[in-house]
Order: sequence, then structure tokens, then C-alpha cells
Amino acid sequence: MSQSFVFDPESLKAGQRLFQRECKFVAGVANHEAMPPDDGMPEIAVAGRSNVGKSSLINAVTGRKALARASKTPGRTQQINMFDIDGKFRLVDLPGYGYAKESKEKIAAWNGLIYDYLRERRSLRRVCLLVDSRHGIMPADKDSMEILDRSGVRYIVILTKADKPKAAELAATIATVEEELRVKHVAAHGKVFPTSSDKNIGIAELRAILLQVSEQV
Repeated sequence: MSQSFVFDPESLKAGQRLFQRECKFVAGVANHEAMPPDDGMPEIAVAGRSNVGKSSLINAVTGRKALARASKTPGRTQQINMFDIDGKFRLVDLPGYGYAKESKEKIAAWNGLIYDYLRERRSLRRVCLLVDSRHGIMPADKDSMEILDRSGVRYIVILTKADKPKAAELAATIATVEEELRVKHVAAHGKVFPTSSDKNIGIAELRAILLQVSEQV
């Protein structure tokens, strides 16, 4: 059963207070040997296609302008980046999938590192899978969702750039994605959450989600 999230005024304020505290970069992981110890601190990973807006969303949620390095060049993030959120949990930025100007060997190595992390990391509580609201679920997204389903890793679909489509188009995308999640993806939360880093849409709710997931036993 999917966890229900609470978005009452106190829950929203609690999420805001958390991200007003210390948020710092702690590790950039390019290979298995560099992975920090699996010490039990909760981890929440952020995944998505290249150029879906991962870095921008992380910066918006944490209230920092450049905690995560945003780039207009797809495939720029080439390692797993970990951020400590006030000693409460680690936010884990996974390399974007679907596009990268690198050799097949290097891309295979990144993918192997990511898949091993998803399958083996005991501290991993949830994955936030970012999907561009202008396009909905694309083939590369489906591939990642199937991997998460097979691995038994629970995930939440977060729509990015929700300020770009018209209201009716966004509503239709939300309905289509939620129907697919219910029917085809056993590890997915049944509800999707639209956000916009530029217009601050859904950022307070996403902070509350991250806090509530981190507090799950």
C-alpha cells in the first residue's frame, strides 16, 4: 500500500524548517570503492532522464542556488552525488539516463554503479523519479521504472516543469501517468506530484514528502 503524505500547514512548515538548516555536499561517487559506508542514515535518491531538471529541483527544494550543479548539457552529471540534509537523511542525485556524450563503456559503468546502488543499498528509503510534464512517461523512463519494480525499490513520480504545459494538458498527463502507475508498476506510489523549480510549484509539498519518507521506520 502506498504511503499517504500529509500536506497540512504544520507538515509544510516542518519541511520548510528542515531545509532552512544545513544542507551540504558530502560525496561524489564514481565507482564502488568511493561509496560511503551503508551506515543506516536514510537515503532518498533522485533519478530521471538527462535534462529533466534534477539539479534545478534539488536546488529549489534545498533553497540553495548551486548545491547541485545545473547544466544545459544533457548527461553532464557523471557520478552519484550525495548531500547531507541536516544530519537527518542523505539526498542522492543519480546521473541522468537516456543521453550522454560518452563512450558505451563509460555509460555501462555508470549504469552498473547506479543499478548496484538501487539493488544493494540498505539505507535507500525511496526514489523520486522525475518525469518531464511536457512529455509524460517516455521509453527511457519506462525502462527505469521496470528496473525499480523488479528490484522492489519504492518510488514516487515527480513531474517537473509543470508551469510549461497548459492546465488541461497537465491534468491529462497526470491522469495518464497515474493510471499507468496503478496498472503496471507495483513499486510506484499511486499519485504523482507536479513541480516547477522556476515558479516554486509543489516545492513545499516535495519538502514535506522528503521529510516524511526520511522519518519512516
